[in-house]
Amino acid sequence: MKRAKLDVFVSLSRQRSIQVLIGVGFLYVVMVTLEVPFVFRTGFSAVTQEGFNGFFNDALSRPFQLQSEEELEEREAPIRPLMVPLRASSQPSQSKPQRRITGYKTLSSLNFDGSLVNSTSKDGFSGLQKSAKDAFEVGNKLWEEIKSEKVRNYDAKKTENRTEPCPHSISMSGSEFWDRGRIVVLPCGLTLGSHITLVGKPKQAHPEHEPKISLLKEGQYLMVSQFMMELQGLQTVDGEDPPRILHFNPRLKGDWSGKPVIEQNTCYRMQWGSALRCEGWKSKADEETVDDQVKCEKWIRDDDGHSEESKATWWLNRLIGRTKKVTIDWPYPFAEEKLFVLTLSAGLEGYHINVDGRHVTSFPYRTGFALEDATGLFLNGDIDVHSIFAASLPTSHPSLAPQKLLEMSNRWQAPALPDGPVDLFIGILSAGNHFAERMAVRKSWMQQKLIKSSNVVARFFVALHGRKEVNMELKKEAEFFGDIVIVRYMDNYDLVVLKTVAICEYGVRTVSAKYIMKGDDDTFIRVDAVIKEAEKIPDGTSFYIGNINYYHKPLRYGKWAVTYEEWPEEDYPPYANGPGYIVSSDIANFIVSEFEKHNLRLFKMEDVSMGMWVEKFNSSRPVEYVHSLKFCQFGCVEDYYTAHYQSPRQMICMWNKLQQQGRPQCCSMR
Repeated sequence: MKRAKLDVFVSLSRQRSIQVLIGVGFLYVVMVTLEVPFVFRTGFSAVTQEGFNGFFNDALSRPFQLQSEEELEEREAPIRPLMVPLRASSQPSQSKPQRRITGYKTLSSLNFDGSLVNSTSKDGFSGLQKSAKDAFEVGNKLWEEIKSEKVRNYDAKKTENRTEPCPHSISMSGSEFWDRGRIVVLPCGLTLGSHITLVGKPKQAHPEHEPKISLLKEGQYLMVSQFMMELQGLQTVDGEDPPRILHFNPRLKGDWSGKPVIEQNTCYRMQWGSALRCEGWKSKADEETVDDQVKCEKWIRDDDGHSEESKATWWLNRLIGRTKKVTIDWPYPFAEEKLFVLTLSAGLEGYHINVDGRHVTSFPYRTGFALEDATGLFLNGDIDVHSIFAASLPTSHPSLAPQKLLEMSNRWQAPALPDGPVDLFIGILSAGNHFAERMAVRKSWMQQKLIKSSNVVARFFVALHGRKEVNMELKKEAEFFGDIVIVRYMDNYDLVVLKTVAICEYGVRTVSAKYIMKGDDDTFIRVDAVIKEAEKIPDGTSFYIGNINYYHKPLRYGKWAVTYEEWPEEDYPPYANGPGYIVSSDIANFIVSEFEKHNLRLFKMEDVSMGMWVEKFNSSRPVEYVHSLKFCQFGCVEDYYTAHYQSPRQMICMWNKLQQQGRPQCCSMR
């Protein structure tokens, strides 16, 4: 009897155990279906992306930037110049019926008598005026040289220099790498199937004294071991870092999360995209892949405790007859003082990185960059480089490709200027070596019907470059396309304001425009939307339209610092952000008139200068200030009027979307 009761008890116990196991299994299935194990990770990533990604992309990469002039020269020297196959053409007649070519403009009314700026030196000239005076003197000398230069000899020399083929492979030892400024030059960039192999060893963690990185209190130091590998493009703007086409940043120690991570990103004109962070979790099953590879592979984390499959669920799988799938837990691919072999390869959809024979991460190509743009591999940080090998590289320079010759097509030439007034004039600030940016503008929003019909006129305003060959190319480009106004001074960031005055002068005196707009060569402009916005203002009303800043204070420290001598006031006047704003013609005419009378105060920040001039005009005649966030300062927003920081490829992409879908859509790199 006791035996029977015991058997019943055991039977009940087994039934309860099975029920418990089944319950646990059901709960497990529910959790897997709902992806509960990823809930905390998802929330964690949200904090990461919005709170820390941009900070770490900027702050953690800063210590790796070269500082000395010698290092900068080493870094810039091997980078190839942009080679544009321009062909010379004679300048057409400037008679009124043939006004396609605008010629070369100079601010002939500019005089230096010490009356333009608030602060003056002992000799009667302000610092800004002295810079402008010197820049015009140098610019006039350069211009005379360019006019007298034999273009034929220059073309022959340039053609001879660019016939050198590009190597199919590059091999470099660690010592050679460091001697060459920590950069491997890839003369023709990359192509599909190109791969770069790096053999290196991460250094031991060290105390980080930079408080912006350590995020600790003063006197406390974080132990840091990290390095970065970057595919970089050509530096197109003096004073800016070259574009980061791929920023690969393994952090063994020192990340804010306290765990080893790998972060990847892109950066264009010092604007970071949204980072891809691999934190040891495998990408979700429903997340997009790159050439059928997941973006992030799994590695062992200290806090996961191998808890993805508990003992109970393992027994459940055994009970229901499932074969246990064998999984391998890989460690984080980098370890202090341990050699690794990393291979970066260019696939159809993105870059793939394998470490020690195992796929670790894949990074999708982002709009705005092409494989041929990656002309240099840069490494820095806590790493000893043993050797670098690059293979399957393109052997022909992309600038020599036949399709580049199609750039010089009559299709992209500016239409003739109309005989009468126009509705809108758009002046676009550009630099001498920004051919790619100007070409993208010509192929995109400058193809708008209002511009092709000459109801709207757009022109690039360019100062002279320090390199003679750039100016030679600029002169021929202006002659062929007929859409460039050359302001004859040596280009300088602090003197951009002179181009703005030139835009106003051209707008009111050459084309007699009703509205005058200023933009940049990396700004995409919806011309029809801008016109409609201006037409909302009643006729006869003076107006100033843009993304307007109120009560902004000057930065007194840092890269963009403004001294009290330069700007003694505590606040700036209301001003519209520089990438895109519009003024009525009476304001533009006032600016030109005040400039000629030497009553116009100049300031090195052109958008603040415009706000200052409008404020002065407003003191005698009311101005309607119109603020709109659709004149986007940073990037692109939905239903934009203007979108800033757009690369040449993004320009073309946005134009295609606008034509195909009939509504404005962004082509984000993020």
